[in-house]
Amino acid sequence: MSEDRVDRIQAAWQTERPDVDVSPQGVIGRLHRIAAHLTEELVVVYGKFGLTEGEFDVLAALRRAGTPYERAPGEIALHTMVTTGAVSKRVDRLEQAGLVLRMRSSTDGRGRVVQLTPAGRRLIDKAFTAHMANEQRLLAGLSTAQTSQLEALLKTWLTDLEPPD
Repeated sequence: MSEDRVDRIQAAWQTERPDVDVSPQGVIGRLHRIAAHLTEELVVVYGKFGLTEGEFDVLAALRRAGTPYERAPGEIALHTMVTTGAVSKRVDRLEQAGLVLRMRSSTDGRGRVVQLTPAGRRLIDKAFTAHMANEQRLLAGLSTAQTSQLEALLKTWLTDLEPPD
């Protein structure tokens, strides 16, 4: 296997600080670099549909909700892992584009919900299909077995890092 940037960084630290175990960089450093590459590749697809990463997340959270494709802003925040303030800004933009509507909740007259418009549903369905094709392309360098193994390892690790819902 050829040397990569992380190998070179670890070697430099090993020279400068032989007293510190730098082996975690082998995983963390590579994951950090992979995440940056993935984000770059993912946002290209979102952009083809006129969306930012955050806007895609909001539309996807609404689409996953099922009919009638609506959620309260707080629910959207939970399903996108951002603050309600950030959700509000994203919803503003999506509402201006005619992709979502803000409306009173049918179950709680005081509450507000955000709902996908038909145009929003059509857009997120197209964008999501392209997004999944892009993710498959990004994983193409791994075998099915490697992908399954990596997914299992990452799930175990993430479950340890994130509190249960």
